[in-house]
Amino acid sequence: MATDPGLRRLALGTLLAAYPGPVPPDWAVELVAEGLAGHTLFGTNVHDPAQVAASTAALRAARPDVLVAIDEEGGDVTRLAHATGSPYPGNAALGAVDDPALTGQVYAAIGGELAALGITVDLAPTVDVNTADENPVIGTRSFGADPARVAAHSAAAVAGLQSTGVAACAKHFPGHGATVADSHHELPTVDASPALLRERDLPPFAAVVDAGVRSIMTAHIRVPALTGDGPATFSRPVLVDLLRRELGFTGAVITDALEMKGAALAAGGVGPAAVLALAAGADLLCIGARVDAGLVERVAAEIVAALRDGRLGRARVEQAAGRAATLAAGTRAAAHAAAGTRAAAHAAAGTPAPTPTDLGYAAARRAVRVEGDVVGLGRPLVVRLEAATTIAQGRVPWGLGPHLAGSEEIRVVAAEADAAALRAHAGERPIVLVGRHLHRLPGGAALVDALAAAHPVVVVEMGWPGRWRPAGARAFVTTYGASHANGHAAARALGLTG
Repeated sequence: MATDPGLRRLALGTLLAAYPGPVPPDWAVELVAEGLAGHTLFGTNVHDPAQVAASTAALRAARPDVLVAIDEEGGDVTRLAHATGSPYPGNAALGAVDDPALTGQVYAAIGGELAALGITVDLAPTVDVNTADENPVIGTRSFGADPARVAAHSAAAVAGLQSTGVAACAKHFPGHGATVADSHHELPTVDASPALLRERDLPPFAAVVDAGVRSIMTAHIRVPALTGDGPATFSRPVLVDLLRRELGFTGAVITDALEMKGAALAAGGVGPAAVLALAAGADLLCIGARVDAGLVERVAAEIVAALRDGRLGRARVEQAAGRAATLAAGTRAAAHAAAGTRAAAHAAAGTPAPTPTDLGYAAARRAVRVEGDVVGLGRPLVVRLEAATTIAQGRVPWGLGPHLAGSEEIRVVAAEADAAALRAHAGERPIVLVGRHLHRLPGGAALVDALAAAHPVVVVEMGWPGRWRPAGARAFVTTYGASHANGHAAARALGLTG
């Protein structure tokens, strides 16, 4: 049966696709002209600012109100600075500083960069309350483990970001912070009652709704008391009863990437997942990062088929496409208004527009915590323990290496490292051991113990520190993140920057 052009356009209006490479291919631009809601940019789409601006201009030429989204959280999750690491600390560091005004300033700075490049939606902030130290996917992306603190910083982040005209997208509803599995690879379960969710996980979402957040992202997590056997992304009690009716959210509900195993496996593919998400109340469907024209057409065709066979009502899909269009129109208008306000303010004050500042690096320095003695390290041997990265983070440079002045750095795999050989290599020099989530890293804690038993060792934790502390170490330094700014802050605190 031939696809009805009107239904196809309606289906496309609910989809947030992606494309490979630094230049939008013809099919990606053509789909925008044919009604596709927009595209998400990933690291592979980002080479330099001029190129990104040219890409977004090409998409807007196809349709002025196209949505252009990106995961730019600062800290460990960055697309704009994926080649070097972010110049901003992430949420955990900002939560450790606990200055909501600073959080608002950092997110306003991020938003200003995005707005200048023509990006209209930031898939941030992460507002999950990270109550599980073993959480493999949230961790330093969270403002902390205290719901009240996370709520205050989440609201500040949304206000700062949206002051630039860029729409914020708070994630991951109804809360991914208590999981010990990664929804990119499986469907995690949060075995919590609705009462516990309201006490622990929902306060930040209530705060961002009150702050006027334009969009909220779903979580591919199973909460049996609410979702049964499926993920929250497919749950009407979560997306409609809880988010819209109880919390009063009126903006666009965006799904996490439907290619993730937490959704695709539960539904039997990306197309069926799109139908289930729309039926549950989602409005804008993020297909994922690995997208081509064929996948977009298959997902759109699945939605059209569902409209024909009754799995989806037309009113529901029109409502979803309408909310996506409202989000797009609002971001376009807000960007113009924010740009005009900034220009008018600088003109009235007789000052030029601000240039990039040391805001992120200064914020990261405020977050560093030192337990023990780091005075007089001289030029130590810096040992960086290799660590796996999550799909959300991607392969982004991290560590102290770029910031060292005269200190040797070597990289080892903790489970394969020989403590005696490292001590011999260090000689009279202290050892600075740098890692991410050291207590979870295979062989990490044992290596620290073996080194510290017979050598002066300073441990630098650039992941979520939790409650673990290394026995026998001379000092324990926590950065609450592994961005370029965090690395510089740690090196400076240790006196290694020269």
